[in-house]
Amino acid sequence: MEKLTKNFTKTSIWMKRYARPLEEARWRALFEKGSKREVLRYLTAFQNEDGGFGHGIEPDFWLPGSSPMATWAAGQQLLEMRVASKEPVITRVISYLMNTYDPETGMWPSVIPEVNDFPHAPWWHYKEGIQSQWMFNPSAELAGFLVDWSAIGSEASELGWHSIVRAVERLMAADDMDFHEVLCYQQLLSILSRYKSRLQTESLYTFSLIESHIYDLTEACVEMEPSKWGRSYSALPLDMIDGPQHPFYEKFPDLVRENAKFYMNTLLDEGVWDITWDWGDHSESYVLAKRQWQGVVAVNRYKKMKVMGWL
Repeated sequence: MEKLTKNFTKTSIWMKRYARPLEEARWRALFEKGSKREVLRYLTAFQNEDGGFGHGIEPDFWLPGSSPMATWAAGQQLLEMRVASKEPVITRVISYLMNTYDPETGMWPSVIPEVNDFPHAPWWHYKEGIQSQWMFNPSAELAGFLVDWSAIGSEASELGWHSIVRAVERLMAADDMDFHEVLCYQQLLSILSRYKSRLQTESLYTFSLIESHIYDLTEACVEMEPSKWGRSYSALPLDMIDGPQHPFYEKFPDLVRENAKFYMNTLLDEGVWDITWDWGDHSESYVLAKRQWQGVVAVNRYKKMKVMGWL
């Protein structure tokens, strides 16, 4: 991991020159003893009056209005910074989620029609029936947010449980799943580790059975052939694990370490990584989104290396 450590300074300089203020603040908070309140200050700049998030917080779609997907992206950072549930930013998110939930499907819409009116990657383009492609990405995790941030027995918490039951039904019937959706289920699993008895009462499945199935789906969606890494947009081992205790790492430690070497070998001289997807054009919007994603990816990968004890 020597190369990664040596390039840390280069990456730090790049983040301060080119990254969005939000990613720079995350970088400082995670690696340079920066202020978490500073992260919150930049994060709330993406929040709308209705409590949801927008304004391109997810760089591949620039809808200024609120969407569940953009709100999910913000929610992950609220969890990362361990923001207290009593903070106004979170109470407003709860209100937004309660107002946009679809009780018939048990989901929040992953893509909304308004996305089409602003620059966006082709996979974000709204069309009729597109929810079947996304399913519980990000609804599984949004439901977890509601349970985690709300008082036990509150209307918001019960709404979260209603969605979780539907999410578990989908999960346990699935033989394969897109890795983005699996990641949402993994985050939901982390939250539900504190509610095991309620989970079994509501879903009729034990926590351990759900956990086992999620990890089976995780293994199935990882690209296991290192020669194919970087050639397409696929899940790499380190994309799917959250630390050295993850069952995938325990089962395939050599493959995970090979992934770390791959990251080191593909690190650009300026201290960041190129991204492995594009919009299919060379528009100014895509060029800007690419630069923003480089900042996001740099923070996320160094964070993963730190959690794994390699930095």
